[in-house]
Amino acid sequence: MYNYIKALHLIFVITWFAGLFYIPRLFVYQIEAYHKASPEKEILGKQLSLMAKRLWYIITWPSAILATVFAVWLLILIPGWLTQGWMHVKLGFVVLLFAYHLKTHQIFKQLQRNEVKYTSSFMRIWNEGSTIILFSVVFLVILKSAIDWVFGVVGIFVLALLLMLGIKWYKKIRDKNPEA
Repeated sequence: MYNYIKALHLIFVITWFAGLFYIPRLFVYQIEAYHKASPEKEILGKQLSLMAKRLWYIITWPSAILATVFAVWLLILIPGWLTQGWMHVKLGFVVLLFAYHLKTHQIFKQLQRNEVKYTSSFMRIWNEGSTIILFSVVFLVILKSAIDWVFGVVGIFVLALLLMLGIKWYKKIRDKNPEA
């Protein structure tokens, strides 16, 4: 039974992250469409809003809920994990993931009301939040020993720095060539 529950947990974690990776990209497109002239603004805005709504409510939210249900089930099956340091750190990242998810939901709701409060550049950076959390959790779960996961988490911050530099570099390329 354990392996089935673990497999289902992993499947829904993957689909949850797929939604979290893609929704900010849709936000970028929605924000950029908002600044276009009519009728392109309305046509793109309506289509992107529908795509975001379907992704968010049909894939991302159900996946988050099911990943959590199966995670709790795993902890019920093996409660000893709750005494291990790596699990405490992992659960901290899970709390951070839910905070990221809820803030993303707030941004989603604003964009569904055609309220643009963020720039497309901000959303490109926001898009990397779930990537950093994913890397952190995977390293924690795989490495488990205290010293290894500390190096893994430090590596995550280095990854975050590299991602930010990559975003700035790509922005410079896009500024020179909008079609890039």
